[in-house]
Amino acid sequence: MSMMQEFKEFAMKGNVMDLAVGVIIGAAFGKIVDSVVGDLIMPLVAWIMGGKLDFSGMFLVLGNVPSGTAMTLDALKKAQVPVFAYGNFITVVVNFIILAFIIFVMIKQVNRLRKEEPAAPPPAPETPEDIQLLREIRDSLKK
Repeated sequence: MSMMQEFKEFAMKGNVMDLAVGVIIGAAFGKIVDSVVGDLIMPLVAWIMGGKLDFSGMFLVLGNVPSGTAMTLDALKKAQVPVFAYGNFITVVVNFIILAFIIFVMIKQVNRLRKEEPAAPPPAPETPEDIQLLREIRDSLKK
């Protein structure tokens, strides 16, 4: 068996294809969650907090800033200034919590749909032949 045939058999197995589909859908789903957090939830949090709140712009400068460098996260990173970017971390944590909650709800629904109706009780085992004969004899003696 050639290497290509072995690879083809491996790649066409059901689990590999399911995994590939899952990874592709997961990547697209991650983009959706990023949009939900960045475009819907964070603006609501900013509004509730009473002003403009952009977590991605929250950081602490840990080193010397060269003169002429803008005090934005991107500019500081380009200037290779050590920056403690806790705002990005907060955004990622919010993304994770939302994603984990959505997956929890999805799994809960799938499990609910998969619940099978209670199985019928198994049929009673067949009575052995000698017991049947003894019952026939008993019934004959009663008559």
